[in-house]
Amino acid sequence: MLTILGFTMIATFLVLIMLKKMSPIAALVLIPALFCVFVGKGAKLGDYVIDGVTSLAPTAAMLMFAIVYFGVMIDVGLFDPIVRGILKFCKADPLRIVVGTAVLAAIVSLDGDGSTTFMITVSAMYPLYKRLKMSLVVMTGVAAMANGVMNTLPWGGPTARAATALKVSASDIFVPMIPALAVGMLAVLVLSYVLGRRERKRLGVLTLDEVLVEEAAESETVLVGAGGDGNKRARTGGSGVGNDPKVNGGSGSGTDAELPDEDEGFQGLDPDRPTLRPKLYWFNALLTVTLLTAMIMEWLPIPVLFLLGAALALTVNFPHMPDQKARLGAHAENVLNVSGMVFAAAVFTGVLQGTGMVDHMATWLVGNIPDGMGPHMAFVTGVLSIPLTYFMSNDGFYFGIVPVLAEAGNAHGVSTLEIARASLVGQPLHMSSPLVPAVYVLVGMAKVEFGDHTRFVVKWAALTSLVVLGAGILFGII
Repeated sequence: MLTILGFTMIATFLVLIMLKKMSPIAALVLIPALFCVFVGKGAKLGDYVIDGVTSLAPTAAMLMFAIVYFGVMIDVGLFDPIVRGILKFCKADPLRIVVGTAVLAAIVSLDGDGSTTFMITVSAMYPLYKRLKMSLVVMTGVAAMANGVMNTLPWGGPTARAATALKVSASDIFVPMIPALAVGMLAVLVLSYVLGRRERKRLGVLTLDEVLVEEAAESETVLVGAGGDGNKRARTGGSGVGNDPKVNGGSGSGTDAELPDEDEGFQGLDPDRPTLRPKLYWFNALLTVTLLTAMIMEWLPIPVLFLLGAALALTVNFPHMPDQKARLGAHAENVLNVSGMVFAAAVFTGVLQGTGMVDHMATWLVGNIPDGMGPHMAFVTGVLSIPLTYFMSNDGFYFGIVPVLAEAGNAHGVSTLEIARASLVGQPLHMSSPLVPAVYVLVGMAKVEFGDHTRFVVKWAALTSLVVLGAGILFGII
């Protein structure tokens, strides 16, 4: 009975958010509360929620201060050189922009933190997608899949959990998986190319100047419609935009609001924003490298590191209290959205675990594996990792289910390391799970509905996971 209710609860949640009948926060709170009553344990709902909140509180704190820290680093211009390099490659070609999104997300993912990846990627690419009227779910989907593949780094989480749960070395799990993961990353790039071609076909290929001319024309139309006089309009020389010397080499005269040139038009981040701190660039770079090194070396808990980092970054870059308050206010919306989602997800996970539904679901799945599949338990683990890491947290999967699968595999001669490697296969899809706090950073900053992101990404992320699994089997890793 608990098994059926567990699957029903998850299905109800997904259907309601994908059909946009409920907001994710409301669905994460109300649906598990309702099913907790159905299970007959409504009196213990408070305990389950408190347990869930307690377990996720460090994650919420980490995300809150990570958003502040990296938000400040974006404000002061730390990532501008990387962004400029990616945008210079992308230009105004939708195909290049989608591929560039995947490349940028993969590079930034090297720090092992999904929230960081999504904040930097969205901050850099969002202006391009908006200006060219590209699909924002393509951006969120590609970023999530690229991060999902890179999330298997030993310091990213899943590999460390698998190593801990099965008492094996993280390097013994990860290093042999590199060829399969490289194929998975290649699959993401190929998929980005395909999606980029689709966007290019839909929108056409523009030059930067053409887009800027279109924006100037739209601006002029709006101002004229509002009754503005000719002197207040975004004039482009003479009687039309075609006369602007920066557009097509014409000889038009001076302008009241000249169009930016190619290098200025698509910076993604405003190169003249007042929050830039060029004199503190190397201090901020050193601080960030030190912070990431401390994360990897585990000198302090990650929430503590980001708390200290955010406080230091604010104090040094914005020594005056009004400026600090302004920076905190600028990022408050993202902080509130993400922390709210995390605590709402705590209700969902608390009920799933507290009522025992997740244990019954896992037992049912493992118990229904045919005896003939025993020698192929690594393949079975890889296949199961795709839906299971989507429907439950990494902790639940790696500490609750993977050891059972490993035991069953050992009975049929399948090594523990093969099971551990196979368990990483589902990570490209896992990063879009409603139980992953970082995904709310992604969709929140991109202003994309979570249901739209889910509808778009699930099929492509599942395909990427299957490619990783196939490559692992082909190379004899799994």
